[in-house]
Amino acid sequence: MIFPGYQESTWSYDEVAESFYFHRFYDHQPDLKFANPEVQEEIESIMGFWLELGISGFRLDAAPFLIELKGTHPAGTHDPYRYLRGLRDVLSWRRGGTILLPEANVSTEEFMKYFGDGDRMHMLFAFLINQYTFLALARQDAEPLRCILETLPHIPPPSQWATFLRNHDELDLGRLSASEREEVFRAFAPQENMRLYARGIRRRLAPMLNNDRRRIELAYALLFSIPGSPVIFNGEEIGMGEDLNLPERTAVRTPMQWSAEINGGFSQAPHYKLIRPAVKNGEYGYEHVNVTEQSRDPSSLLNRVRHILGARRAAPEFAWGEFSLIPADNSHVMAHRCDWRGNSVLALHNLSNEPCEVGIELEGEAPKELTDVLSDKEYPAMIPTIRRVPLQPYGYRWLRLAGTRR
Repeated sequence: MIFPGYQESTWSYDEVAESFYFHRFYDHQPDLKFANPEVQEEIESIMGFWLELGISGFRLDAAPFLIELKGTHPAGTHDPYRYLRGLRDVLSWRRGGTILLPEANVSTEEFMKYFGDGDRMHMLFAFLINQYTFLALARQDAEPLRCILETLPHIPPPSQWATFLRNHDELDLGRLSASEREEVFRAFAPQENMRLYARGIRRRLAPMLNNDRRRIELAYALLFSIPGSPVIFNGEEIGMGEDLNLPERTAVRTPMQWSAEINGGFSQAPHYKLIRPAVKNGEYGYEHVNVTEQSRDPSSLLNRVRHILGARRAAPEFAWGEFSLIPADNSHVMAHRCDWRGNSVLALHNLSNEPCEVGIELEGEAPKELTDVLSDKEYPAMIPTIRRVPLQPYGYRWLRLAGTRR
């Protein structure tokens, strides 16, 4: 097959003609020449097809390679990010309200080139936040996460970070130092076959956290409270596990476990005909972990994630408000607040496996009332003048600060 924008190179070698194409990833994935107008026109046509079907947006896989035009233009004569603005213009013209979400694991200096002045990408996967979240979880110390949130550049409205815990690739730790990466490996991927490319972890969240419901819930509460729009990889909301017998990234790309039926209810075909087998055995097998059973169980992980999502919707400050870190006298606790239209919420997350009391400092007028929006258990009612908050091991509390103005 000849792809638009590429010329076939042939020559004779022992009277056998061979064809070649350029690819950065798998050999069955040829790169397209994105500078070619015919390629751009075809991409716009494909986008239009899916937009007519009503989709909400596009994820741009490996976006840095999408805009890399090396060898196409003399240095300094072309802005490769202009193509991103063109894609957004097409999207806005064809169907308003849809988004472009690129995968770009780049340095902080490059973030703003993807957002532009709010006229390029709508969102960007927050790889740095993800990596430092897991470093914080590994250390049971909030400082790594606090530091990265303090150093991220201010993005233009209405742009947004897409935050996540796990996705369909390995957990990429490439932006951490070698020693920091080793800390995360020891905590969450102690065996060599759990690692990939010397910088990633090919596991799902639940087994990484030893299927500890307290810690899994803490991770989701943290995800839903920090700046950005949370993204959940399918199967994570029920605590699916990986299959390390599968090669590379496919370990986490097993079929969704809908029920206890054959192949987890994903397909009635014989298991050997599936492109990838469903996880059948062990504590993460589909007979034990599936949507149907968890939907019926009020205490299941699925229903807890739904509850956390409901609490997030009831606290729009997390989505729209001004984020700020709060001084706390316990390094195990991630403490921050969000303020919006005169309303405030306070979020406290204990990353440690030990109970604690954390002292916090709130600027401005003391709140007249403190009420729980979300918590891992039922805590005693808070008195507004008290500045010490109890937390269980891996405990979390979202508190609404009534009567405050900043």
